[in-house]
Amino acid sequence: MTVPKKMRKVWLVAAGSAAVLCAAVVAARKVVGSGKNDAVFYTVRTESYENVIEIAGTVSAAKSQSLKSLNDGTVVGVFKSEGDSVRAGDLIVQLDDSEQLYNLANLDYEISVARQNQTAGKLSLMQTQRKSLLRKVSDRKIVATFDGIIASLDVKTGDYLEAKDSIGTLVDTSYLTAEVEVAETDVSKLAVGQKVIFSFPASSSSAEGFLVSYPAIGTVTSRGATVVKAKIRLDDVPEGILPNFSFTGKIQITEPEEKLVVERYAIGHEKGGAFADVVDRSGNIRRVDVEVRPYGTDFVEILGGLSGGERLAAQSEASKSGRMRTFKKGSDKKGGRNDPPRPF
Repeated sequence: MTVPKKMRKVWLVAAGSAAVLCAAVVAARKVVGSGKNDAVFYTVRTESYENVIEIAGTVSAAKSQSLKSLNDGTVVGVFKSEGDSVRAGDLIVQLDDSEQLYNLANLDYEISVARQNQTAGKLSLMQTQRKSLLRKVSDRKIVATFDGIIASLDVKTGDYLEAKDSIGTLVDTSYLTAEVEVAETDVSKLAVGQKVIFSFPASSSSAEGFLVSYPAIGTVTSRGATVVKAKIRLDDVPEGILPNFSFTGKIQITEPEEKLVVERYAIGHEKGGAFADVVDRSGNIRRVDVEVRPYGTDFVEILGGLSGGERLAAQSEASKSGRMRTFKKGSDKKGGRNDPPRPF
């Protein structure tokens, strides 16, 4: 029987569609099959573990003096400038003290007369009065109370100052201090003298200080968190670092340790023990017994059986939470996160 040309065209189209569908199914099966056969490996690596408390804040001068006038008066002398180094007792600003000096000189005359007349009772009162006048003369001077640097000074001869007017600041920068917040959960780890590492945005080098003290009572912050405000100190101040500069840092609880770590999915368990399958460059597998303990959430620390650098075959499927990255056989990339989580 002769098939009409129109019918033959329909059959050809149907046959072609079926062939394409079959090819797609076969290809899909190959893709699925290859996914099942792909191996996952993890690399044992060395990590430096630090038991630290992270901190941040701003540094303050070791000492600070607000340069203030103790009395009303006219400035008759300015003997230092901003940026000058001074010693304790150095005169910085002098107020007019002519009245006070006159009163003192007049009293000294009266004292000499009282001595000649041998009026002992009155002489004793005059000596007390003289001490008061000497204090008033001293109060007309603004002097440095410690060795330091004049950070700011805004005054000139002829200015009139009122009592308690602040005209500048004197600081001691021989060392710096800071007050940092430590969470209540970390307070039990603190000990006076612990090493503190400072890192400043204004400096490329870090600096080492120490923990000075911390109170025996906590403070509730505006965020509702309970903290302890610990005092830290930096003696070796990097060049260019000044009071009120910001820093980040860490209080070192223990010295850094080198640890062997690997994703926990590379470790198998049987008969109460742990093992790992070590894969060499040729793909050969050697099973070794290992000793491990938990290290964070997705990792274990290798205590024995491996020395680092080994490639291990996966023993279980990695987490699908997105935190783990695996790689296929033949890849040189590591599986898992680059940095395992710090243990708690």
